[in-house]
Amino acid sequence: MTTATTTRKDEAYAALGVVLDPELDEPITDLGFVRSLEVDEGTVHLHLRLPTSFCSPNFAYLMSGDAKDVLTALPWTERVLVELDDHHDSDKINAGLAADAGYRGTFGHEAEEDLEELRATFRRKAYVAAMERSLMAWLRANPDSTENDLAAVVLGDLADDRTSTALLRRREALGLRVDPAAPALVDHTGRSHTGDLTMVMRRARATRVSIDGNAHFCRGLLQTRYPGSEEQQVPRMEGAFIPLATLTVQHSTTQEQSR
Repeated sequence: MTTATTTRKDEAYAALGVVLDPELDEPITDLGFVRSLEVDEGTVHLHLRLPTSFCSPNFAYLMSGDAKDVLTALPWTERVLVELDDHHDSDKINAGLAADAGYRGTFGHEAEEDLEELRATFRRKAYVAAMERSLMAWLRANPDSTENDLAAVVLGDLADDRTSTALLRRREALGLRVDPAAPALVDHTGRSHTGDLTMVMRRARATRVSIDGNAHFCRGLLQTRYPGSEEQQVPRMEGAFIPLATLTVQHSTTQEQSR
């Protein structure tokens, strides 16, 4: 609800905070992807920007479409215009958004994958990364334990902190149990892992490092492409900081697998 101390522009910007880059698992507001936001009575005009002009069109459309959806859902908006700047498919994406054509309506035969399938894929990856962060924190707090002891860890054993809160949020998004007695180490379907849990955690760690690495790399690319954008970026709240210089080799490998 808009109050005397909260303008409609503030409310619109706050609404954009729930729009995530699906690969990086961060709000577009934290990443600095909001180039400009103008509000005139019931009309909202948003410009978005991305780290490169060749970011995957399905990623770009998903974020742009989600941004339009959350702004349109505000009770006072009458007209919402969302435009993606400086992307190789900007004209096509912007025309599709303006016409409310949807992803398949915008890209036609080029839309090989449904956006909901894409969203689900990255939701699972975000969950695996959050699980790895929480369980590694538990191992650090219990130095005499090993990865194979994680089979007996339940959510109630985890620290009551930001990392665990993020894990619960991601479990809830997948429809997994979030009660204190629920096993902490389960796959995205809720099934417990069996066998050597060392390998399970190594695979989970690779997923988390990829997400964290890409997030820091994309921040750097955006700063290079749009000087001053770092002023809008919010430090990543989860995962260890990885210096940008160490990510070049890793990113060249993961880029082909993701964007």
